[in-house]
Amino acid sequence: MNSVVEPRILQKRPETVDRFGLASTWERADAQWPSHEQRTLVCCRVLDETHDVRTFVFSSEEGQPLSFEPGQFITVSAEIDGQTVSRCYTISSPPTRPYTLSITVKRTPGGVMSNWLHTNMTLGRTLSAFGPAGVFTPSAGPARKALYLSAGSGVTPLMAMTRAAFDLGQDRDVVFVHSARTPDDIIFAKELDALSQMSSAFRVIHVCEAQGEQGGWQGPMGRLSLDLLRARVPDYQEREVFTCGPEGYMDAVRQLLLDGNHDPARYHQESFDFAETIEVVEAAPEEASAQTCFSVRLARSGKTFTIESSQTVLAAARKAGVPLPSSCSQGICGTCKTTVLEGTVEMKHNGGIRPREIDKGLRLMCCSRPTSDLVLDM
Repeated sequence: MNSVVEPRILQKRPETVDRFGLASTWERADAQWPSHEQRTLVCCRVLDETHDVRTFVFSSEEGQPLSFEPGQFITVSAEIDGQTVSRCYTISSPPTRPYTLSITVKRTPGGVMSNWLHTNMTLGRTLSAFGPAGVFTPSAGPARKALYLSAGSGVTPLMAMTRAAFDLGQDRDVVFVHSARTPDDIIFAKELDALSQMSSAFRVIHVCEAQGEQGGWQGPMGRLSLDLLRARVPDYQEREVFTCGPEGYMDAVRQLLLDGNHDPARYHQESFDFAETIEVVEAAPEEASAQTCFSVRLARSGKTFTIESSQTVLAAARKAGVPLPSSCSQGICGTCKTTVLEGTVEMKHNGGIRPREIDKGLRLMCCSRPTSDLVLDM
């Protein structure tokens, strides 16, 4: 007697909360690493991405997991030719793989840190780094439809976001348009193409300026243009845009999108070129005679120094021979983030600190000027 098998009814997967754009998704209570805290990382792998780009994979010296948001960066420091050099590099690995952290570095002609890393960073070697910082993350513009625009090594923060989304199994509607000089210069080319095969909602478009030595390139040629964007991403006006690359590229993209009537409120870009951060020397005050002097005391070390009202705390500390951690000196990287225990400052930053950190009393020393005597948690 044949038994009748009832057809199995497949249930539709319920809609889930889109937590990708929430900062709380990436916070781990057991893995917090404050941006102003310096730790030692150990190199556990080196990967060649292109002829002049390498990925350096690190683990924490204690083997602990690390917590950060996709798109954030770390500030690494090394002793090079007798001087301490600090540079910011975006984390290219996703926080969903918390026991390692990667930076992907292009060897820049004349670049002090990039050349040092390519020449000296080998398995087992250590590197000092300040904790993750930066606000170029999914929480800057939570959305289910996104457009990633990158050029050169600007691909790294967007790659971290992409890897994190796939690791979480989120079928996000993303179009990833990456520009490179030649096909041989496309960073993460094979991985991006493989990911695009895994999800119909994730599309990758590579744009190359030239054929390169191999030739045979079948993709778009030249530079990203509004005509190309309209043809390949006709719904670009509906998407949250994240852009990272050289300054000239980002300026051109921003204008391109404005010309294409994309809502500027839905546009997010990395603040500066991380490849070789150059510290800005603070200009002398124009009206020195009108300055007011205050005192600064470091609570933990007991050191003190004086500061004029026109000076940033960082500049005054350096003048007094007091070392404070710093990198960009532009209020971007967050390396100099410090708690003001007593006193007040006027701070004009460029995105290197979050409102919740300000509420906790943290300030960026590179762009904070005193309005009273100060006591810092250092």
